[in-house]
Amino acid sequence: MPGVSLWRGLLGVEHTAIENVTKDPDGSLVFHVRPMARRRGRCGRCRRRCPGYDAGSWRRRWRTLDHGIVMAFLEADAPRVRCPTHGVVVAHVPWAAHGAGHTHTFDQQAAWLVVRTSKTAVTELMRIAWRTVGAIVDRVWTQIQAEHGGPAGDQLDGLRRIGIDEISYRRGQLYLTVVVDHDTGHLVWAEPGRDRETLRRFFDDLGVERSSMITHVSADQASWISHVVTERCPGAIQCADPFHVIKWANEALGNVRARAWRTARAGGATHKNGMERGRQRHDSTGAARELRDARHALWKNPEDLTQRQQQRLNWIAATHPELWDAYRIKEGLRLLLRMRGRAGLDALDEWLAWATHSDVPEMTRLATRITAIRERVESTITHGLSNALVESVNTKIRLLTRIAFGFHSPQPLIALAMLSRGPHRPALPGRT
Repeated sequence: MPGVSLWRGLLGVEHTAIENVTKDPDGSLVFHVRPMARRRGRCGRCRRRCPGYDAGSWRRRWRTLDHGIVMAFLEADAPRVRCPTHGVVVAHVPWAAHGAGHTHTFDQQAAWLVVRTSKTAVTELMRIAWRTVGAIVDRVWTQIQAEHGGPAGDQLDGLRRIGIDEISYRRGQLYLTVVVDHDTGHLVWAEPGRDRETLRRFFDDLGVERSSMITHVSADQASWISHVVTERCPGAIQCADPFHVIKWANEALGNVRARAWRTARAGGATHKNGMERGRQRHDSTGAARELRDARHALWKNPEDLTQRQQQRLNWIAATHPELWDAYRIKEGLRLLLRMRGRAGLDALDEWLAWATHSDVPEMTRLATRITAIRERVESTITHGLSNALVESVNTKIRLLTRIAFGFHSPQPLIALAMLSRGPHRPALPGRT
């Protein structure tokens, strides 16, 4: 057929013979193709040359990139072969992945677009359903991963300082465990689950030699993370994430405020305000109302307070000394976690003594809790490592989770996250 080389170049296919080009009644272009001799008779899964089984029951079509404004398809026979490993399977074709309904070039362009544009733009431009996009993204990531050594491939090479966290991707306590490289900012591993077995799979992929090269690990204070890290890379320095430590302090401060609020209400700082669900409603007044509304003032950093919030703190300092002491202890912890070196370690000693001998029981319990992880807190102060980068990646994954709504399993979401935040990004077809 005249112009075979031209058509082959336009289609971006290799090891493929073009026999004819026709036009469907709806205007679509159909390229009748076949694999060249060296690519025939191979297993669709392992590419091993195998004996033929039958000619298949029909000719198949694969969607390829549009030609101008016209949809285009490749059409070919779909013979089956008998593989010693995989049994009877459809023979391999060089222009598409096994079991796919789209060509490699179509998959590559769709994956590139979904990483950089909106859901609507991808589906309208490529003229496919969003569920199809999920299958394509999963397929492209699997192919990229295979090219780079699989799950234990080169994206795990050179790891020294890592951050580990979990993120919810769907209601019902469904989580992903994610691992981020602090030195490059790349997401290097993600799997469904948040338990010891899930994290052990990461270290299984990493291997003993590469695990021994990990020097620092940042994480929240979940016991399942610290247990596995100690088990698999005992030489690594574990750093407590300051955000989660301050979260503990805010929770303790909130309990002190709630106790003061209940005491004020019990002292009569309420008034009746109708019925609610068959019971008399009592709204807070006076001191109880001020304590109720002081939550944000107590949680915020002093430099971010509004004038009204500062006035509330001044009122607390004058009228509720126990709550004021709890607030000062919380702020002392926040400030010392910003310090580095010997000064920070000395400040930690002083803070623990202050909180431990405090008359506020919630703060005494907080000091006990931090003492239990003191070594990790000291590592954070010494090395300045936190989970801030991991939380930043998690924020982007949360956005991808919303985009990926409609995917029926976590694998397309993981593939989308790895393609957009990992070290190996998808490329446009024909580009290097």
